[in-house]
Amino acid sequence: MAQMSRKARTGRTFAPWVVATTLLSAAVMAGAAEPQAANGYQEKAIDWAGARRYWAFQAPKAPSRPPVRNSAWPRQPLDYFVLAKLEAKKLAPAPEADRRALIRRATFDLTGLPPTPEAVEAFLADRSPDAYAKLVEGLLASPAYGERMGSLWMPLARYGEDQAHQVGADTRFFYPNAYRYRDWVVAAFNRDLPYDRFARLQLAADKIEGVDKSDIVALGFLGLGPKYYNRNRLDVMADEWTDRVDTVTRTFLGLTVACARCHDHKYDPITQRDYYAFAGVFASTKMVNKTPDGFVDPASDQTKMRADTLHIVEDDKPTDLAVFIRGNVERPGPTAHRRFLKVLSADEPANFRQGSGRLEVADAIVDPNNPLTARVIVNRLWAHTIGQPLVNSPSNFGVFGDTPTHPELLDDLAVRFVKGGWSIKSLVREIVLSATYRQSVHNPKPAAADPANMLLWRANRRRLQIEQWRDALLAVSGTLETGGGPSQDVDAVANHKRTLYSRISRLKLNDLLRLFDYPDANVHAEKRSVTTTPLQKLFVLNNPLMLEQARLFAERVRKDAGENEADRVRRAYMLLYARQPEPAELQLGLSYLARPATTLSRWEQYAQVLLASNELLYLD
Repeated sequence: MAQMSRKARTGRTFAPWVVATTLLSAAVMAGAAEPQAANGYQEKAIDWAGARRYWAFQAPKAPSRPPVRNSAWPRQPLDYFVLAKLEAKKLAPAPEADRRALIRRATFDLTGLPPTPEAVEAFLADRSPDAYAKLVEGLLASPAYGERMGSLWMPLARYGEDQAHQVGADTRFFYPNAYRYRDWVVAAFNRDLPYDRFARLQLAADKIEGVDKSDIVALGFLGLGPKYYNRNRLDVMADEWTDRVDTVTRTFLGLTVACARCHDHKYDPITQRDYYAFAGVFASTKMVNKTPDGFVDPASDQTKMRADTLHIVEDDKPTDLAVFIRGNVERPGPTAHRRFLKVLSADEPANFRQGSGRLEVADAIVDPNNPLTARVIVNRLWAHTIGQPLVNSPSNFGVFGDTPTHPELLDDLAVRFVKGGWSIKSLVREIVLSATYRQSVHNPKPAAADPANMLLWRANRRRLQIEQWRDALLAVSGTLETGGGPSQDVDAVANHKRTLYSRISRLKLNDLLRLFDYPDANVHAEKRSVTTTPLQKLFVLNNPLMLEQARLFAERVRKDAGENEADRVRRAYMLLYARQPEPAELQLGLSYLARPATTLSRWEQYAQVLLASNELLYLD
């Protein structure tokens, strides 16, 4: 299929290697079709050796550290790659952010919470050369770190606790103990479980020798997937298999394999045979409600299910699917033996022979020779901390996805990530300690030719995600409760747990979560939208949650600072913004507080104004 150039589609120019690989892939996918079989199935004749020359299918290679003129700027290896790009365009990075901005940024990024005034003052008072490094180490060691990372993982895993369809009071397909998988994810990040182990356990914990029974809950990655009514019908099960293929391949490989369900992939070297070979793994797997000791919970009503029941998967009868012509289950074509994707295999991939093949899929995904797995998670972690990914289509590294802005940097990080034992904390530590991360959002020499900051000549100002913002409201009011456990309604006034621990519905996502751009839990979500609507501001003006937090915040400020109004305003600013108010802000606050009260007390009204501010909502 002929394709328009990337410049024509995006208005951007790319290095010759990008154009060459794009045209190559287009030529590969336009190959002549094999003779049509009697059953109507035909598969494009793909030049597999040529297809594997596309950048994403080439194994990452550790590039040489590029030379830079400003050798005093880099603090971490990654900084050399960023600075070399900037210097090639005759650009300079922004100055380092001031220390107040830096502690607020790092604390929100690593824990999802605001820094306490005491932490801010201690950091400002510590003038030792390693003060910032010690701050970062403390944040990485905090239990709140795993909770923040959980907010990254849950939308990728399309975590949900019910189904998109419900008939009457029928809850037999719901997941009352889904939270156990969520708690496992948080704990895995906190103990820095190597990413290859993290992935293998979620796909095949029950097939790995010597696994502790506490890790079986990791199978919730698959076991919490959507279920549909009439599950005994082949066409319904085919829809469920598509969900599993899509979630696994987009999450771990950054490939849209499910696009090949009805026809060979339009852009990538992925055939229908590839898709059904992968789908066969999940056709050979069944979803079960089972305790860690192996007891199958027979309860169909969620209210009667045992408290220790897990929603997981286990092997069923091994089944090789037929290729369904145009995705129609009533038109079976040739058998697609269960195996891994051909383009990611050195030659013809071997058929799976170990039960369903889940363990073999997991091993192929985390194979150090797999060119995608490390790149994909490195890109996600970069976006999680820097605010924008290196590949702007995080779950699509295929031909129609975006190419990396810094390909050498991506490969350098991916290679060192694997050599370093797949440690997520180590990678996050390097990013947050880097000069790139520590830049100010203000650059006195802005790059007019790069308004989107693709070259990273300054830090990105970011809006807090709903989890960070709501958690900050609870933290500054002094009511935030720690710990996981069963989910609660996010907007219940009495719910003081972190937002991560809220109930996530596929049937009807909570209005607060939806209003502030939490993703649809029915599908894998590679990144979040950022919308600005009048409804968001109406929420902060009128919602009972905001009114209650304003009351609690005002009460905390009074307890902390006493009855002196100026001291209370200063304390409020430190709690919310990690800074003292400017003289004009202090005077404005005192003037406002001196006016007569209406329905709410003057301090409650003032507290609500401060809580609703953009300065709290945005991160510099």
